[in-house]
Amino acid sequence: MERLQELIEKIKVLESELSIEIQKKQEEFFYNIKGRRVLFEEATRKYHKTLVTNVHTYLLNATVLNIVTAPIIWACLIPAVFMDLIITVYQAIYFPIYNIPKVDRSEHIIIDHHDLEYLNIFEKVNCVYCGYFNGMISYVQEVAARTEQYWCPIKHARKIKTIHSRYKKFFEYGDADGYKKEFGKVRRDFEDLKDE
Repeated sequence: MERLQELIEKIKVLESELSIEIQKKQEEFFYNIKGRRVLFEEATRKYHKTLVTNVHTYLLNATVLNIVTAPIIWACLIPAVFMDLIITVYQAIYFPIYNIPKVDRSEHIIIDHHDLEYLNIFEKVNCVYCGYFNGMISYVQEVAARTEQYWCPIKHARKIKTIHSRYKKFFEYGDADGYKKEFGKVRRDFEDLKDE
């Protein structure tokens, strides 16, 4: 268990370092973040506008496959929005009942690519789609992670592809004694979220 905790701490340190490196890119690419807006320096904005591919050229260069499949891709937005709505209502009703901290949707769904002046309207709309969809999946995963911690905080026996934020709190697969002794404590252990 100690080794797992060590690895989790190392991952946290690496995530922090990654975040710092990403922030350094603000200086490299001449932008600042003010609230939810990303603001480029004027000279950079003007330069970016010279790089935009006009819509006519963009459409002429699109493959037939891209054009034919676009409506199917966009149709996926309907169930995604429905899931977003259901999950938002779910946590609004049930998380307060069980004293589970709510997930801040705005920390997961980040839509900012439409501010990039070097993208044309189609590229911007596609970026909004992907920003929303990936953010919504992240949001749903965090709501599900907190739900799982409350109801069934047990790790899986087999390797899982993605480890969510609450997994470190879970009992080892097969740890019957730990589960029986500490379940009540673990299901309510959201102290680390109070700092956020």
